[in-house]
Amino acid sequence: MIQQFDLLLNTPVLFILLIGIIGLLVGSFLNVVIYRLPVMMQRQWRSDCQNYLELPADAEHNEVFNLSRPLSRCPSCKTPIKPYQNIPVLSYVLLKGQCANCGLAISKRYPLIEAFTAILSMLVAWHFGYSMQAGFALLLTWSLVALSFIDIDHQLLPDSITLPMLWLGLLLSVFSVFVDANTSIIGAVAGYLCLWTVYQLFKLATGKEGMGYGDFKLLALFGAWLGWQVLPVIILLSSLVGAVIGVSMIVFGGHERGKPIPFGPYLAAAGWLAMLWGHDIIKWYTNFAGL
Repeated sequence: MIQQFDLLLNTPVLFILLIGIIGLLVGSFLNVVIYRLPVMMQRQWRSDCQNYLELPADAEHNEVFNLSRPLSRCPSCKTPIKPYQNIPVLSYVLLKGQCANCGLAISKRYPLIEAFTAILSMLVAWHFGYSMQAGFALLLTWSLVALSFIDIDHQLLPDSITLPMLWLGLLLSVFSVFVDANTSIIGAVAGYLCLWTVYQLFKLATGKEGMGYGDFKLLALFGAWLGWQVLPVIILLSSLVGAVIGVSMIVFGGHERGKPIPFGPYLAAAGWLAMLWGHDIIKWYTNFAGL
């Protein structure tokens, strides 16, 4: 066992491949989180409203519904999915993208999220190597994947993911895992206030809400993890990518101008890039600008 552990430490390729396999498994679980967490939140909101208004609870919502129950099943024929039919990516290929029982087409999104999570995980492993930073960076990466796709689907960044990760970033700063405590605390405050100020100014000028409070918390999360110095990089990258994609969606994709576009995925992508190469980007820019 010790020899195998030493081999893993001394062979970066094996370590990266192992993290890739773990990423596939985590990606499969993230598919569950992305689908079920918003439903759980909506049911809880409805239940709270019914309790407040003293209305009877919905009978159809009496079934236990969380991240582990009910077990995965086909949405059409309700046939439970067997463990060997739930192997990330491989099962989709072997089943030819269809339910084994009724033949219903399975969304390509499931294996794509699994593969996407694995690729990001391998990049994190390659960048940080075998280290404490790699472990926590993987945790942040997986959280960002879930947040991004939930925001795409529902324009929602759940506090149940964002806030624990924000507090974890502050806690890690006590041990200077990524940044020191002063840099982290200032980063969290600055990250939140930065977008909050933009939100208030936009609302004052137009009478409309330009973004959600979840975006403030997400940028505060990055400030807590990476420090205040990378916040300008994250804001510029996310705004640039968001503007390009937003205009493209309107011009080429037929997206309605007045329809909101979630900003969370762009923030998440920019924050993830800043986690890996933020200081390199800052250094490159200062050299380019002659500062």
